[in-house]
Amino acid sequence: MTCPSCGTPAEGDSNFCEECGAALGASPPPDGAPRVLVTEAAADEPSPIDDLGSGPISRATSQTYAPAPPAAGIPACASCGGEVGPDGYCEQCGVKALSPRDHFREQPAPWVAGVCDKGIRHSRNEDAMALSASPDGSGAARRAVLVVLDGVSNTDDSQVGSLAGARAALGALVVPLPVGMGTPEGRLAAATRAMSAAVDAANAQVESAAPADAANPASATFCAAVLEGDTLTYANVGDSRIYWLPDGGEGVQLSVDDSAAQDQIEAGVPRLEAETSAQAHAITKWLGRDSQGHEPRVGQMSITEPGWVLVCSDGLWNYASEPAALAQQVAAAATTDPAALALALTDFANASGGQDNITVALARVSPAPAP
Repeated sequence: MTCPSCGTPAEGDSNFCEECGAALGASPPPDGAPRVLVTEAAADEPSPIDDLGSGPISRATSQTYAPAPPAAGIPACASCGGEVGPDGYCEQCGVKALSPRDHFREQPAPWVAGVCDKGIRHSRNEDAMALSASPDGSGAARRAVLVVLDGVSNTDDSQVGSLAGARAALGALVVPLPVGMGTPEGRLAAATRAMSAAVDAANAQVESAAPADAANPASATFCAAVLEGDTLTYANVGDSRIYWLPDGGEGVQLSVDDSAAQDQIEAGVPRLEAETSAQAHAITKWLGRDSQGHEPRVGQMSITEPGWVLVCSDGLWNYASEPAALAQQVAAAATTDPAALALALTDFANASGGQDNITVALARVSPAPAP
């Protein structure tokens, strides 16, 4: 069998391509879709900043990376366009070549976009995202799905598991969410079952990413937001987050972390103190073979004003945890283009010091048209 994405011959018993991380047996991506190449971590890579979280981040993201070239082609340097030699370094400028897995972008519709970036201090990108959206971002027919998984950096093949898990969750959420009996309680119960099924699908892919005898099998956090008309449904496992940032206010953090810091906050420790403590990013629930449970926290809200749905990994909120702080960065970007804003927020995190991979996924909620 060969990989449907990059053509690399499959070896061993893995369900994923060792070269690009794609699921074997899947249909090839359409023309123009990003090809994903996985880079191996250096043996002396620093340990993550979180015990069971995502670990250290990002680099400047001013370049767009094209799909991977054919196996027989000569790759081009993302910095200067020169030829990349067999050793992985540009023969013209000497810069080590980046792969599309290090930094990739998605924009399924003009009103939905995301950036997933390796960062400054990591040797590989263990974050992943998967997005879908209806062409029209206004009115009752609009629909978007934003999924972000943050691979645990001290586990085996987390960069493969997070990407496969994000795609699996997106596949489970592309159909409309059930509404149950139509009451608010019934809708939430039905949506919880759908979100739990998406988490199960993602978890299965994370579990199968590493060999059965792996000492540290792949693990990842999970968060997803589904916008249908004016109803936003969200779910999370771990410490990746969902925010609602209206144009006219400071916003709100919708998700609740499964983390040691959140336990401290609930015990009365001030947020800033808890989120800067030694165990700030130690997660208490995650996806993976060694998880003790991955039931998501699920919620719903009605959106009636313009603003942003933001789904992100801790690589972003490390530097702007409070909704008001994120709202300030959104205002500073001065744009209603989700692709431009996702890039601006990624660059903000990198410029702030970058201690983790960064993923920023956004949906621009516009006012409903006048009747």
